Amino acid sequence: MLDADFFRRWMAATAAAVDREADQLTELDSAIGDADHGSNLQRGFTAVAAVVEKDAPATPGAVLTLAGRQLISTVGGASGPLYGTLLRRTGKALGEDAEVTQEQLAQAFAAGVAAVGQLGGAQAGDKTMLDALLPAAEALALSFRGAADAARAGAEATVPLLARKGRASYLGERSIGHQDPGATSAALLVEALAGTAQDGGAEA
Repeated sequence: MLDADFFRRWMAATAAAVDREADQLTELDSAIGDADHGSNLQRGFTAVAAVVEKDAPATPGAVLTLAGRQLISTVGGASGPLYGTLLRRTGKALGEDAEVTQEQLAQAFAAGVAAVGQLGGAQAGDKTMLDALLPAAEALALSFRGAADAARAGAEATVPLLARKGRASYLGERSIGHQDPGATSAALLVEALAGTAQDGGAEA
């Protein structure tokens, strides 16, 4: 079972991963975006890790809802609303249970991913964060590590794609040959989840 502390540790692990990879995210974004993806997410997830530790929400759903609100208020551009929607919708779907199962998390995460697709109007193959999130959501019910591997593979598979949504879509054919920064940061989020599960003995 996964409790609120597990979700706080997931947010802290994500903040650490984003901090570590911020320069790479910005480098990817400089090729097909505004060159601010790394710095924006670094600021946002640092704030998330701090607020969920300080306020210590009592349930998994409350942790993710608070994290989503914090991202929306601190991250500029499209990343804040998209990641904020992902976490808030996942948190809402988890409800008020003090502990949740991996299956419950997988179902809630899938609802969060669907909300991201609705907000951004994107789907698989559009060269967005959904190219990492959709396969991760599908794999999560079976395996945390499988979800992380699926997210990473999905991010890497964006390299040959033509961007059809977001800032990169303005570049047309020039967006081909670059890995999508949003898919890359989404893979970091899922990899942090898998690492947290492994560290806490919840790996499946």
